[in-house]
Amino acid sequence: MSAFEKLQSMLDAAMKQAGEESSMLLGQSLTVAASDLLNTDRKSYFGDEDNAIYVVGVESRESYPGRFYLLFALADAIVMSSILLGIPGPRIQEKRRLCIQEPDDIDAFGEIANQIIGSFNSVFQPKLPEKVHLKLLAPVKYVPGMDELTDELPLPEGSYLMYRAPLEIAGQEMNRLDIMIPHPLANLFDPQPEADAEAVAENAEAASAGDEAGKPAEAPDQLRSILVLGDEDGRQVLVDGLASNGLNMIDASLGADVPRLLTQGDVRLAVIALKHTADRDLAICNRVVPLVGKGGGSVIVCAPEWTRNSVLKALKAGAKGIMVQPFDPQELNTKVDKFLNPN
Repeated sequence: MSAFEKLQSMLDAAMKQAGEESSMLLGQSLTVAASDLLNTDRKSYFGDEDNAIYVVGVESRESYPGRFYLLFALADAIVMSSILLGIPGPRIQEKRRLCIQEPDDIDAFGEIANQIIGSFNSVFQPKLPEKVHLKLLAPVKYVPGMDELTDELPLPEGSYLMYRAPLEIAGQEMNRLDIMIPHPLANLFDPQPEADAEAVAENAEAASAGDEAGKPAEAPDQLRSILVLGDEDGRQVLVDGLASNGLNMIDASLGADVPRLLTQGDVRLAVIALKHTADRDLAICNRVVPLVGKGGGSVIVCAPEWTRNSVLKALKAGAKGIMVQPFDPQELNTKVDKFLNPN
């Protein structure tokens, strides 16, 4: 069973309900695409972030004390508030492009955020064994290059479990909602076995540890392996394409417990399948590269579209190879073979 499976199920249900109720509020369909859970920290998340972010804090009370955070692209918040206000389409596009957020936008988005938290309360309360109440906090805008990161703003320093939910509104260019839950609060919502909880914490620390940790003890009896990370469809394509090389295949979701996966074989290569190459997607490299690199392994990142900037960021994060999907199985195996047999 994957770590925090119950929490992800609760978040999936809450976001589905929030999308349905927001659609009624907006008078326009808002859909939430398939989600992923992964570990990150504030430094990794905001390190290369170029887009303005609108952070909405949520205080969890009663038996589950703590705070988690909803991170919207500011442009998405402007689009949703403008639709609610009945702003004409061309003006919405102008406001989105220039990141114009007027007082009415703030009030309108507050209504949308209240509705979203109402959906969360209606899902979380019956699914948790003890009493819980979620309360919306005042939003905080963060614009890279203009606003300073402090110890507490736009969200506190530390490691988080990040739930990513891509947003879609017909005719609008949308990004995604990221829900950042501190690990102690995530473990209250969905208690993990002690060993798993420790591994998750170690995993989050590894995201910012770089190459400082030493190489682990060798395990000569382990099978030479390839680690494949991605959503279910992305993983299956890679596993099928690599099946002919005869190596042990270890596949899991993007949010899986990587240190535990690495105990299942001598991982010489990790192949990560991403749907997008925004900074928050590429942040997974900060977590996986150091862990795989400890054993001398390399990381390849696959995605449907790449820009020059995203390629440079992936390589800067430590990826050794980039591939564009869909790819020919022979091309995939040829590239993989170069990493597995460099000589």
